[in-house]
Amino acid sequence: MSLRDSMRDSAARYLPPGEPVQAVFGAQTHSQWMVPLTGFIFFYVINKYRIFAVTPQRIVVLDAGRQGMKKARGVVTELPRSTRLGPGAGVWHVIPAGDEKLRVHRRFFKDIQAADNEPDAA
Repeated sequence: MSLRDSMRDSAARYLPPGEPVQAVFGAQTHSQWMVPLTGFIFFYVINKYRIFAVTPQRIVVLDAGRQGMKKARGVVTELPRSTRLGPGAGVWHVIPAGDEKLRVHRRFFKDIQAADNEPDAA
């Protein structure tokens, strides 16, 4: 099973029945560039992974823990569906979500673009 499929399946538990996921992608709470500056152990302690699940009604940001972004563990925040997430630029794109600035790697830029291109229900 691919990473996106795992994220989509685990995100479905936190959505009402029948609410489809239009796009899903991962993010992290701290910059990867902290590893060379502070060491991997410190980065591992402070960094958390997040999953963005984009539906026709809203954008749900889910906690995925410290070990990876495959399995959602709870809801962190919700954003209005009208929120623009991109366009992504560079290697890491920053998206403000609640009190956090979440960093999205360029491998998910096509998912951000797909989310922004999907029509919302409003």
